[in-house]
Parts: sequence; C-alpha cells; structure tokens
Amino acid sequence: MYGILVGVLILDSLILATAVLLQAGQGGGLASMGGGAGTETIMGGRQATTLLTKVTWWTAGIFLFLALVLTFMSTSRTQVRPLLEGQGQAPTPVAPKPLPIETQPTAPPAPPPQPPSNRQP
Repeated sequence: MYGILVGVLILDSLILATAVLLQAGQGGGLASMGGGAGTETIMGGRQATTLLTKVTWWTAGIFLFLALVLTFMSTSRTQVRPLLEGQGQAPTPVAPKPLPIETQPTAPPAPPPQPPSNRQP
C-alpha cells in the first residue's frame, strides 16, 4: 500500500509541475510595483479560471494530502527498536588483554647484600 501511494504521489507531482510550468505568468512581477502602477498591477487583477488553474489546485491538494498520509504511515512503520533485537544470543564477553606497555607486577627487589663487617666482638 505504501509503495502504491508513493507511486501516485510521484505521478501527481509530475502533473503538478507540468500544470504550473504551462500557465502564463502574471507579467511584471516586482519590477512594475515602483513605477506608479495601479492596484490592478499590485494585486494581480482577477482572471478567468482556466483548466490549468483548476488542475493546479486539485493536484496541489492531492499532493499535500498524500504527503501527509505517507508521513503518518512512515512514522508508524519505524518504531524505535533495540539494535540487537532478534539477533539470537548475546555475544560472549572478551577478557581484556594487558597492553604491551604495561608491566606485570613483580616481587620487590631483594635488598643488596650486607658487606662483611670487620669489627671484632
């Protein structure tokens, strides 16, 4: 169902882009606003509703609706799950090995031998 709706959304977006690109522009744009133009130029004047205008509105509405539906469908599909869920058994822990820099504790060094004393009792 999700794949079908994505396909319809892509088809709808292509129709919407084509309908928008085929429409005639209003003309002038921002360049005509500063030259003392009347309110007709600023507000855009009322034009007759053409077939392309209706197609644009309908396809835009369908696009927004499908995008919203697909957003809700995708959030319900992707639940937060633990990374190792369903992996079977847990990995066995590995014993840490000493680094080569570390030295193993050794016995304290033996005290140096005492020199023989030359004293007489």
